Amino acid sequence: MKSNKDYIKWGLTAFFVVLGGFASYYVIFHIDSLSSMIKTLFAILMPIIDGFILAYLLAPIVNATERIVTTPFFALIKKENKKNPKRFLSIIITDVLVLWAIYVFFSIVIPQIAKSIRTILEQFPTYINTFSLWISKLLNDNPEFQKSVMEFINQSTTDFTSVINSQVLPQLNSLNNVSEMLSQFSGVINVITSVSMSVYSIFKEIWNLVIGFIISFYLLASKELFAAQAKKIVYAFCSVNRANRFISNVRFAHKTFGGFFVGKIMDSIIIGLICFAVTSILGTPFCVLISVIIGVTNIIPFFGPFLGAIPSTILILFIDPLQALYFVIFVIILQQVDGNIIGPKILGSSTGLSSFWVIFSITLFGGIWGIMGMIVGVPIFAILFAFMKSLIETKLSAKNLCPDTKKYLRLLYIDIDSSQYVEFPENAKKPFADITQILVKGHEKSKLDQETSNVKDKKKNTSEKDIKQTETH
Repeated sequence: MKSNKDYIKWGLTAFFVVLGGFASYYVIFHIDSLSSMIKTLFAILMPIIDGFILAYLLAPIVNATERIVTTPFFALIKKENKKNPKRFLSIIITDVLVLWAIYVFFSIVIPQIAKSIRTILEQFPTYINTFSLWISKLLNDNPEFQKSVMEFINQSTTDFTSVINSQVLPQLNSLNNVSEMLSQFSGVINVITSVSMSVYSIFKEIWNLVIGFIISFYLLASKELFAAQAKKIVYAFCSVNRANRFISNVRFAHKTFGGFFVGKIMDSIIIGLICFAVTSILGTPFCVLISVIIGVTNIIPFFGPFLGAIPSTILILFIDPLQALYFVIFVIILQQVDGNIIGPKILGSSTGLSSFWVIFSITLFGGIWGIMGMIVGVPIFAILFAFMKSLIETKLSAKNLCPDTKKYLRLLYIDIDSSQYVEFPENAKKPFADITQILVKGHEKSKLDQETSNVKDKKKNTSEKDIKQTETH
């Protein structure tokens, strides 16, 4: 007779099955409203998300500041009590340093970039003429090909110049042409609407960052407490073994993400500074703009150097083709130095992925999330890869099989009786026929052993049943 607990379990199972069915139906047939709800929820929680991201990025700097600056300072003044404000002081120093670095970047680099972009747009016809003359001199030996190339360049120049004059420059000179833009009432409405929406979006993002900055302060101040509470929750709802594995996986994810992003940012800063120094010595035009492009795109693994070098080379090519050649040679040398010296020293083995899986992860997550997916795809895939590797090795160990991949490079089959790893014969005349026969024999032997085991179990169960019947009589 079943107890009340069994009925409760069956009832809960049926309830969750029905609930899962309704949830699946809603997800399938109301995916638009569900995605709208998720977007609304993310928009509401964006300040908190920004706070977590800022706290996570600033935590290594806070830890370093506390270890190098505030702890020795308070030890020097011999102030050791529970109200020691070294964490508070470390956060203040970190925030001041970060804000100062951002201010320096925007006050020095951004004006130079804006000046370079304006110069490019204003002098673009001159650059095209210079490039056309260079192409003309280069193709003097082939007049027909020269004529086709020059027609293509002239047509492209006309179209691009028209776009610049009709769309780009009026936007840059909008302050001088306000009277023309406001000549019609519809234009006034469009301008007011676009400006209002732009101002509202910018204000909203700034407000979210301000609130996130405040939230990050509290998160950094009590990060050990929050981590302890999270561990407490995990151990409360999971078994000790599963909780240990989960916390170990979280530590691995933190090590992978932190090591990758911090290392990549440092690597990109170094590459940008080296690029600025060398391009300044070579006299490369727009060295600040090009160095920023090279440094920023270097954050993207594998494809980043190409994404930065190609537009920079095209930009220099219009002005000075010889400088473009020098720049291409320099970028190739720089990427070799970065890939073989600077990158390994800073990043080490933070991801543990081969080149193929790096390309695969960038392609996959880049297609899903765009540029941000190309940046975060490698560490995310590294975590998934490590999880699958751990799961597979655990399954193999449970079957008393070797988890080392080298054991499977020349594996033919595993002997069932001795668990010996049999490799491919090196000098066999008919290896495939021999392999087929061996595998068939192994399959038949395994099937025979299974049938024998089933017969033995059946006999054992029959004998136990006869013994019980005899004892009952």
